Amino acid sequence: MSNSVYSINKGINQSIEFKVLKAQYIWYLGGGVVGLMILFAVMYIIGIPSLICIAFIGASGTFLVFKIYGMSNTYGEYGMMKALARKQIPKWIKVYSREVFTKL
Repeated sequence: MSNSVYSINKGINQSIEFKVLKAQYIWYLGGGVVGLMILFAVMYIIGIPSLICIAFIGASGTFLVFKIYGMSNTYGEYGMMKALARKQIPKWIKVYSREVFTKL
């Protein structure tokens, strides 16, 4: 019974990671690449020369990859959601009445 045919999956309940990209950043990069492909098709159909299209899409794709990898390294798996949530918290709460403190 000690020899098992099945291997043990040690990655249970862990987030998806692909080439250092964590969790939602994989989807952001995939969506960006699809968007760039659609933009290339539109630019080509409009009649812009193909070399200009390729240069623009290449530069935009490079910027996209570096930006998303930077966000992944800076914020991590849940850090960007935490940073966005932190901006929603008010810095001050103004109370113009003492009624809150006098009623018990």
